[in-house]
Amino acid sequence: MTRYAELILELINQSKEHLTAEQIFLALKKTEPKVVQATVYNNLNTLYREGLIRKLSIESSPDRYDRIRKHDHLVCRTCGALSDISLEDLTKNLEHQLGQRILSYDLKVFYLCPKCKEE
Repeated sequence: MTRYAELILELINQSKEHLTAEQIFLALKKTEPKVVQATVYNNLNTLYREGLIRKLSIESSPDRYDRIRKHDHLVCRTCGALSDISLEDLTKNLEHQLGQRILSYDLKVFYLCPKCKEE
């Protein structure tokens, strides 16, 4: 693993937020002034392909990156706010319904966040 990949992985694993590539780039630039955006994107793609991070794709929003830990996500349909939620693990239920083993799933629950609900 490259030095940049290690730093990016550390940023994602320590973050309480779901960071975009741009946010990761700006955070990394503070300690690594020579880093370029292409390097960040290439390392994010590699980390994702290797199963070391999660990539969250939401319509009309940039991809966000998250640590590997079993959890699901709440997404506000209006503002796009993204937050973690821990729901019952559905793996066994899904495997039973499909009749075969699944590798993983990514559950996004869409709702109206409290701020948007008030408006």
